[in-house]
Amino acid sequence: MPVLTAAISFLLTAGAVAVAGLRAWRRRFRSATRWFAVALLPAGLYLTGLFPLAGTIGREFADWAAKLVFDPRVWTGVVLLGVSAVLLVTTRWVGRRSAVEGAPERPAAAGPAPERPAVAPASKASKKPAAGKRDDGLGDFADIEEILRKRGI
Repeated sequence: MPVLTAAISFLLTAGAVAVAGLRAWRRRFRSATRWFAVALLPAGLYLTGLFPLAGTIGREFADWAAKLVFDPRVWTGVVLLGVSAVLLVTTRWVGRRSAVEGAPERPAAAGPAPERPAVAPASKASKKPAAGKRDDGLGDFADIEEILRKRGI
């Protein structure tokens, strides 16, 4: 069996190298490079011993698929995975929704609260618009407006 695997691997590699050579002869170098890269795969898989591994993976997948159809235990596992996925998606959705509506109140932490530096709140009286300027709620953009006006924009 290993001799047959080796023969098939190297025949596939030789065929793909031939296609890559034809693509290069037609001056399609990017396509030729891709074909050459694909051509190296069968020989590389054979020389590293990964073909038997691929066969084992294929057999295990077929066994799992047969159990999926006939074994109720596997269906129970599928249902549990589905419930888990639904719970994860639901909690994510509820978390985003509550963040939009407002964060819920959290219980106070045990122990004293950390002290914050005393900052005097800015009163609205101190933020009256200067004489000659309008108060349209865009006070932060007054500087930008001034610069644009100076440049004639």
